[in-house]
Amino acid sequence: MPAKDTFHDAVRAALIKEGWTITHDPLQIKTGEVNMSVDLGAERVLAAIRGSEKIAVEIKSFTALSLIYEFYNALGQFLSYKIGLEEQDPDRILFLAVPEEAYEDFFKLSFTQTAIERYELKLIIYDPRKEELIKWIK
Repeated sequence: MPAKDTFHDAVRAALIKEGWTITHDPLQIKTGEVNMSVDLGAERVLAAIRGSEKIAVEIKSFTALSLIYEFYNALGQFLSYKIGLEEQDPDRILFLAVPEEAYEDFFKLSFTQTAIERYELKLIIYDPRKEELIKWIK
């Protein structure tokens, strides 16, 4: 089983605070001969549509000295998981969870914004100390 990210428990707690039910920790994906694990699978019942909204969340801490290196890794994982989910669970929406500080310092740069648009990254911005979700970017 892969190691949990530094802020895994904080994001998990924040999702629960917002009414999400954690359905997988981690969410296993198998596509062809490749096995992958997204950090969390969650679901929230939507009464208005009488259905449910399902998400997968890959959590990143961005605490290393090289944010661009961490971004390379996160983007590669995100794109791989997206392929796997399209095959295995196409109704589940994949999000990359990043701490608010990394979002402010790195994810607002023009290069990163271009990558977010080009690769259709969906983000959850979180505060690891308060265990709160700050912003959803779909």
